[in-house]
Amino acid sequence: MKKFKPTTPGRRGMTGISYSSELTATKPLKSLTFGRKSAKGRNSFGRITSRHRGGGHKRRFREIDFKMDKKDIPFEVKTIEYDPNRSGFIGLVAYKDGERRYMLLPRKVSVGSTLSVSEKASVKPGNRLPLSAIPVGTFVFNIEIQPGGGAKLVRSAGSAAEVIARDAGYVDLKMPSTEIRKIKDTSWATVGEVSNHEHGRVVIGKAGRSRHMNRRPTVRGSAMNPVDHPYGGGEGRAGRGLRRAKTKWGKPAGKGQKTRKPKKYSNRMIIKRRKVGKRR
Repeated sequence: MKKFKPTTPGRRGMTGISYSSELTATKPLKSLTFGRKSAKGRNSFGRITSRHRGGGHKRRFREIDFKMDKKDIPFEVKTIEYDPNRSGFIGLVAYKDGERRYMLLPRKVSVGSTLSVSEKASVKPGNRLPLSAIPVGTFVFNIEIQPGGGAKLVRSAGSAAEVIARDAGYVDLKMPSTEIRKIKDTSWATVGEVSNHEHGRVVIGKAGRSRHMNRRPTVRGSAMNPVDHPYGGGEGRAGRGLRRAKTKWGKPAGKGQKTRKPKKYSNRMIIKRRKVGKRR
């Protein structure tokens, strides 16, 4: 971690990632990038679906290979780069046949490392194998939900899921949220944990830095009027006055309350629900 001298009130306590010691390239490969208009938290109708989003620095999107469908051809890591659209580091890799792609990198992988996507690959960080070929106790990321569907689970910085059991064509994974769920053993996953593990320890320090990151101010419900929020109103600073926490629209929220749909299609794949609140 990089700490700053308290030259201003905003700098006091602020921390950041020491990119100079981690990254090896400053500009992305142009042929694998493209521009995109920022959604600002709005859907295709222009209605806000994610609050507190907007502004921020202009970004170039990197075309990340999450399918990794080029099997049994070794590739070499050429660069380690920053991606403004995700928390983990990415790397430019070159296959033996000359093709280049961007991939999400794990920890303990450096420039020059040779990796592969193969059923016969060794179990080392960065190699991608079917879950049936990964030993129990191994940490994995970039996990497929359906075989061939591309990596969907465990993609944020420093996260990893643990293989804890194997039975009847399924593998039991302990997710970063502590949930234990079944995945088909023919689905693929990458060995290791996602790079940039210090990301969660960063102290933003000041409001301006959040605005650069596309985050707008968040107003507390208790500071609103009764018409705007269930917690609003009252004389002075008042508590929420309700037994259970709720959102602006009256739906259950936080504090260990269940928000998952009771008849969700994937419920049968969950062996143990995640721990929430103080129990976690």
